[in-house]
Amino acid sequence: MNFKQKICYIFLIIFISNTIFSQNNKRKIDFPNIKGYYTLATDFHQHTVFSDGNVWPTIRVQESFKDGLDAISLTEHLEYQPYSADIPNPDRNRSYHVAKKYADDENKKLDETDKLLVINGQEITRKMPPGHINAIFLEDANPLLDLEDSVKGIIEANEQGAFVFWNHPAWPAQRSNGIAKLDSLHRYLISNKLIHGIEIVNELTYSEEAFKIAIENDLTIMGTSDIHGLIDWLFNISNDKNISNDKSKFRIENHRPVTLVFTKEKSENAIKKALFDGNTAVYYNELLIGKSKFLKPLVESSIKLIRKENSSAGYSEVGKSSIQKIIIKNIANAPFILKNKTPFTFETNNDIILISPKSTMEISLKTKNKIDVNNLTFYVLNAITAPKKYLEINLKL
Repeated sequence: MNFKQKICYIFLIIFISNTIFSQNNKRKIDFPNIKGYYTLATDFHQHTVFSDGNVWPTIRVQESFKDGLDAISLTEHLEYQPYSADIPNPDRNRSYHVAKKYADDENKKLDETDKLLVINGQEITRKMPPGHINAIFLEDANPLLDLEDSVKGIIEANEQGAFVFWNHPAWPAQRSNGIAKLDSLHRYLISNKLIHGIEIVNELTYSEEAFKIAIENDLTIMGTSDIHGLIDWLFNISNDKNISNDKSKFRIENHRPVTLVFTKEKSENAIKKALFDGNTAVYYNELLIGKSKFLKPLVESSIKLIRKENSSAGYSEVGKSSIQKIIIKNIANAPFILKNKTPFTFETNNDIILISPKSTMEISLKTKNKIDVNNLTFYVLNAITAPKKYLEINLKL
């Protein structure tokens, strides 16, 4: 092989590597950071064969790398061990140790921003009330195990400084009507600050009632996969390489639900503080849920408006009206559904604008008079700050 052939060969390898990486990266759950905070994607409710899941802990780590997650926890059922005859599990921290070692070894090959944090967590498994409770940032999971006392494990988790949240409060197996509600024991745990968060999204379901409970009781909102099988199978994640090629069509892609955590740095301590402070949002089924304090800058950082040069074109005989062409760029790997809240109309759209993930589109704004528009206001129809309350954003050109 001569020098020229070697050079061609090297460029070919680089091209193939970059192509493979970009294809694998299409599924990455990717939102921009916002002013003063990192935006971290997390999933703090997952299972493996160390409780009632179907995979080894390393698979959970591999899936999380593929989805571009920043932090995870494998929250095995402390009390429910259906595979104990095949996988004895005397140390309830074992799943965490297997996953963390594998993640740490993989992290050595990656840049700091791409590394995955694995956090020790467990699921305290009880009948309702209180139901199933997750505790993360544990020092040792074993003292939480108690088959008799329904709250002893929760108290022990708090004594270890864990962040504790209520899992799937609307689960039909424990709430036959699928409606989340507080029992007296939940009120006791919340008032004594023994529970700090609540899942408003679990697996394939969203509970508006749980969101309302979170708002009324100042609980941190959580969204998790609660995965037992494979992420790709449960959430129907497509590997079709053609899915995102046509930028002219509105596109959505399936993904696992995650908790977006807004932190001062990417570290376990920063994530833990942010969770206790309630600095979260949930991304589920192309829907963003959270406080306006975080959702507003998140969406406004994701969507860029760019005035197209020489775009004003008079369309009335007297020259008093104009059409301004504007480029909308979405840098997040999530779609947005925008509803026009300005007095202006669009030449090529109605009041609803659909913009696909990682894409650009052009709109034509009819301003009636020859004026330069410096900002546009929208409702975001797939972002809510309370039940049935849509986020309002203001985008500057």
